[in-house]
Amino acid sequence: MQRLTISLDDNIAAAIDDFMERQGYSNRSEAVRDLVRDALVRSQEAGPSTHRCVAAVSYVYDYNGRDLAMRLDRAQHEHHDLTISTMRTRLDHHHCMEVTLLRGHTDAVRKLAAQTMAERGVHFGQVNLVPIQDGGHSHAHDEDGHQHDHSTPAL
Repeated sequence: MQRLTISLDDNIAAAIDDFMERQGYSNRSEAVRDLVRDALVRSQEAGPSTHRCVAAVSYVYDYNGRDLAMRLDRAQHEHHDLTISTMRTRLDHHHCMEVTLLRGHTDAVRKLAAQTMAERGVHFGQVNLVPIQDGGHSHAHDEDGHQHDHSTPAL
């Protein structure tokens, strides 16, 4: 870990302190680290990416809307190599909130997330993307030798 010293104007320092209080941070360093991580990940979204990531795609949709639930489910089946898991909860008689976890090449994950959120009837879509280190390794922890991959965050 490296120690950096930065100078901020009073308004930015106050905004960071407010952010810390609202989010429950105990110190400025951790708050600034998270803000910088978020900005770095977002700045990478504009350009091409060759990295892998994990992502949580969350959205609300009308369950009764023109076979939308079936289309969303079909897209996940067609991208089974990216889809880890999906959780759905009913909000009312018509609306569901769904969170889909994805893992794979960053460009492919972004494309599937964008297609999902662009579906007619999908509202409030957001993507929380976490870059993971390339060159991860597989190994077994149990006596049966079941292999699994590690997805270590890159930042």
